[in-house]
Amino acid sequence: MAITVVIPTLNEEKNLPQTLARLSAAALREIIIVDGGSTDSTVSLAEEFCAHTLNARIMTSSRGRARQMNEGAKVSQGEILLFLHADTQLPAQAGPIIELALSKHPSAVGGRFNVRFDNPSVWGRVISFFMNRRSRVTGIATGDQALFVRRHVFERLGGFSEIPLMEDIEFSSRLQQAGRTVALRNAVITSFRRWDTQGPLRTILLMWALRFLYWAGVSPHRLKNFYATIR
Repeated sequence: MAITVVIPTLNEEKNLPQTLARLSAAALREIIIVDGGSTDSTVSLAEEFCAHTLNARIMTSSRGRARQMNEGAKVSQGEILLFLHADTQLPAQAGPIIELALSKHPSAVGGRFNVRFDNPSVWGRVISFFMNRRSRVTGIATGDQALFVRRHVFERLGGFSEIPLMEDIEFSSRLQQAGRTVALRNAVITSFRRWDTQGPLRTILLMWALRFLYWAGVSPHRLKNFYATIR
């Protein structure tokens, strides 16, 4: 199975180098970076990486994580699409791990990884534990967990809904309805920056409040007003 990783970026000069450095060990067939109009050195860092990496390219699109991921998917060639946040690092051999999981479960439509934070604090361990546990029980995953999906399923579902918030939750819900998903125990490492900046407890309460309001029917366009973008 050929796997394409799609990475949406926007002013990620601090985190992107680490994410890109781990990709060679991930053993993926194609790498597509989709920038949404960065004003820092994100694009130049991505261009330098692509110049020295086979089957890697950078493109631009209008801003919006969902839109950027959809645009990357449109030009991709992989049978499997892996959507990776710019502040999240894949484990070694991520590609073969995904291939093996989907080969063992041919009816599975996609899946996700466990998540671990780059902050080894008690808060980081507790939050990641409950994120992974909740995802395993409900079948719903977040973008931090590096969602992957079979290409034909992604296209049948119409890709990500181009909403300003909760695009990962919304897509994950539709993916779960489309068929079985695989919850890998291998972990990606993601940034703890939002929790560090806003405080762990405050951020947890905000996340739960936003998800409750989303499930209660509040538009993501309204919820976006309560969600500060921390990069």
